[in-house]
Amino acid sequence: MHATVVPAAGASLSEADVIAFARQHLAGYKCPRSVSFAGELPRTGSGKLLKRELRAPYWAGHTTQVG
Repeated sequence: MHATVVPAAGASLSEADVIAFARQHLAGYKCPRSVSFAGELPRTGSGKLLKRELRAPYWAGHTTQVG
């Protein structure tokens, strides 16, 4: 599993910090194995998250989108 995180202004996070936090608060199968950081997440006009656009870079070059 992968997590994309938008850190709060002035916050300094590392991948290890995010994974450690998730391990304390989530079940093991829900914890991310990798983390990327973004300035903002893609959203629709009504504010819904565009998961398709978040996933697109990870599926580039694959014929199917099945993990």
